[in-house]
Amino acid sequence: MTIKDIAESCGVSISTVSRVLNNHPDVSPKVRQKVLDAAQKAHYVPNNSARDLVKSRSEGIGLIVRGVGNPFFTQIIHAIERAIDAAGYTLVLHQISTDDDEIMAGASLARSKKLRGLIFLGGKGDYQSSDIAILDVPFVCCTYTVRFTPLARESYSSVAIDDKMEGYRATRFLLEKGHRKIGVLINSKHDRSIGELRYMGYCEALAEMGIPLDETLVEEAGSFTLPAAYEATCRLLERRGDITAVFAIADSMAVAAAKALHDKGRCMPEDCSVIAIDGLEMSSYFVPVLTTMAQPQTELGTTAVKTLVDMIEGRAGNRHILLPATLRTGGSVRSI
Repeated sequence: MTIKDIAESCGVSISTVSRVLNNHPDVSPKVRQKVLDAAQKAHYVPNNSARDLVKSRSEGIGLIVRGVGNPFFTQIIHAIERAIDAAGYTLVLHQISTDDDEIMAGASLARSKKLRGLIFLGGKGDYQSSDIAILDVPFVCCTYTVRFTPLARESYSSVAIDDKMEGYRATRFLLEKGHRKIGVLINSKHDRSIGELRYMGYCEALAEMGIPLDETLVEEAGSFTLPAAYEATCRLLERRGDITAVFAIADSMAVAAAKALHDKGRCMPEDCSVIAIDGLEMSSYFVPVLTTMAQPQTELGTTAVKTLVDMIEGRAGNRHILLPATLRTGGSVRSI
């Protein structure tokens, strides 16, 4: 009996059987025991030559995660892992810091592991054609797209929300609640990625209402980390104590902003409302529950995998998919 036979008898993928037989931890106890029982019953003996041959024909898909420790990525990674396994491929996960070059990291991983394709989770939106030329496998940008350079759209794939539109929608929600002095908490106005797009949405919503952009209401944290967002909110409050609302471009930044408001003697939402974008699970357990534009995290992951597998298996070419975020109303915003 071969690995393929065991997989068919257990109703799982070949990659799942391989992980069980190689004692990988990322398999549920129930499935693991089912595979081990089938292998024992069939007196399965691993064939080293065949295993080496499989290694030379890797069925791996690489996942490059940019931003180690970003809580927003957790659910997406789980969805990607499940979808890759269901498609009969093996996940090769590689994490890099926000300062690293994801394209270089992906190209190196693809060559060393003989990967079939790559998914980039988090990245910049200003790739040049010369940047992606080093990639010799199909790839998908997940949670972002290239908006800041004239990169040919047929040269790459993406699955994301419309970050500019969701920034607009979040700001518009505050405006409709009567807020006019709205602070915006961003990582950078010029990050050439989602932060800049969400800030552009903020500016567009104000302009539509005839409200001039006030630079004293804009605070750059320099990163998405909790300490940076906390300090940035403190600076904003010290400079503009009259703000009635804050639009934080990420849930994690909003959580830090709420802490800063509390420490400065401000109540949320009585003294200052807060809205964000992402929809982190933890923010739904926050008190009060954070109002946010919730991204479809599971759908982002599964759609990215389907898009890539369709390219790998010749069913489709490069394409770009925008998924809608959903307004999750909580208790952090009030009307004035």
